[in-house]
Amino acid sequence: MSEYAETCDVLVIGSGAAGLSAAISARLSGASVIVVEKSEVFGGTTARSGGWCWIPLSGQARSAGIDDSEEDVLTYLRHEIGATLDETKARAFLKAGPEMLALYERRTSLRLDLGTAFPDYHPEAPGGRTGGRALSTPPFDARDLGPLLPWLAPPLRALMLAGMSIGSGTELRHFFRASRSPRSALFVLRRMLAHGFDVLRFGRGMRLVNGNALAARLGKSATDLGAALWLSSPVTQLLVHQDCVAGAVVLRQDTIARIRARKGVILATGGFPHDLARRTSLYLHAASEKDHLSLAPQGIQGDGLRLAHTVGAAVGTGLSQNAAWTPLSHGHWTDGTSVAYPHFVDRGKPGIIAVAGPGRRFVNEASSYHDFVSAWLDLREGDRLPTAWFIADARAIGRYGLGLARPFPFPRRHWLKSGYLLCAKTPQELAAKAGLDAATLAETIRRFNQAAAVGTDPDFGRGSSAYNRFQGDPDHRPNPSLAPLDRPPFYAVRIRPGDIGTFEGILTDTHARVLNEIGQTIPGLYAAGNDMRSLMGGYYPGAGITLGPALVFGFIAGRDAATRNVME
Repeated sequence: MSEYAETCDVLVIGSGAAGLSAAISARLSGASVIVVEKSEVFGGTTARSGGWCWIPLSGQARSAGIDDSEEDVLTYLRHEIGATLDETKARAFLKAGPEMLALYERRTSLRLDLGTAFPDYHPEAPGGRTGGRALSTPPFDARDLGPLLPWLAPPLRALMLAGMSIGSGTELRHFFRASRSPRSALFVLRRMLAHGFDVLRFGRGMRLVNGNALAARLGKSATDLGAALWLSSPVTQLLVHQDCVAGAVVLRQDTIARIRARKGVILATGGFPHDLARRTSLYLHAASEKDHLSLAPQGIQGDGLRLAHTVGAAVGTGLSQNAAWTPLSHGHWTDGTSVAYPHFVDRGKPGIIAVAGPGRRFVNEASSYHDFVSAWLDLREGDRLPTAWFIADARAIGRYGLGLARPFPFPRRHWLKSGYLLCAKTPQELAAKAGLDAATLAETIRRFNQAAAVGTDPDFGRGSSAYNRFQGDPDHRPNPSLAPLDRPPFYAVRIRPGDIGTFEGILTDTHARVLNEIGQTIPGLYAAGNDMRSLMGGYYPGAGITLGPALVFGFIAGRDAATRNVME
């Protein structure tokens, strides 16, 4: 195989939010940049995500009159994370976040909108807020990507409707209300007609939303600024010169490229969601592909962590939770293709509950997806979890759907026939189909219904927090999160533990510089995104606590690297 040499100032490995932010930052600081990506498309897990970014104290929040302060944010993080919070790094994040947003919105295509009504996940905690810290990505016209469009990673098909992506927030609420509100029905009709017109004209939808829009905006910004983007270019080795990381060996188009990076190398490969060996060593529950599902692309297998280890980097092993958990259900499309569905939204809707073991509730279903699975993990015996299910009645599934089974008027025949969705006339009959104890499930539903009818949940307090109510149905009274399961038939979908990315990772300092086992920086090497050990210490305080720090520490890494010379 032939070899050739290439030179740049900053080499970025990975093209998700962290890697592209690093590339943008380095270019804005005057450095030449190459971004190498293992996959044939760019965007990584970011392109599949909801696109929310937790970046407190933003200019958007100030403009909206949000009452917040650095000390309030730190109070909240201390409460959520405890003694493991690195306050020095947290302060660096809070300082750089607004700087990054202001710079990128002046100089790039990145735009983020403030979620004034999107609460922290524990808004009633000290320092918590009912809105103003999470920002969403506005829609983006795919045509503005130009020749980059075919190389953008696709959104998560499981969350699309008839091939159309639906924006989170107000847009999603219109889709849920379409059968009950003429205004929402008109909105949905217009969206679907516009999508159909795009498909006829361009062969695909052209309105990008959520994380797909975020990846598109970042990819366009990086390349518009002059960063080179190499796809299908895996890194096989880091190059070291006089104890400094000074480049990498890359396989590209059947050749070996030895890239000399004068100022630094930034690892942003996405963590280790499909590294089964590392999962097995860190997850307390069974971590095989059968037992645990991940929404991350299959190719994200811990490359950054392994590369860092070869040059003496310290990789953590002691977080309270080693990944960002979410409940997932598994099914197959009509063509036989496997699909995992993330239950981000439906679990908090009225008329839907979760049960485990013989058929008992075990959690506040409207809590965050991470908290939901954390409560489930507390039930494990050894590394095994009791089987768990979402249960809904006919009214709930008709209004909100249940996993891959969409709400009215979409048909459910395939999901029933394939066994993904179970249906029965009574709770006892449903229990028999699901392998649950009939008496236990019937009593669970009876007890839940009795309290839900008056809008309370004495067992788990569902609907008592602003976040719970936000996850519910604002049109439902007296509690947006609670309704009895009293309209047959009844439905069930089995769920499995899953993740949207990993938390544990490479140890870094406030400049995103990689540390060795004795806490010294490794010259020339940086890590950001899910390759970097999470600032949140294994906890999940709010929407976008992976993407927000990914953007910010990517920004910090790119800016810092651009100011240094590791090779004269």
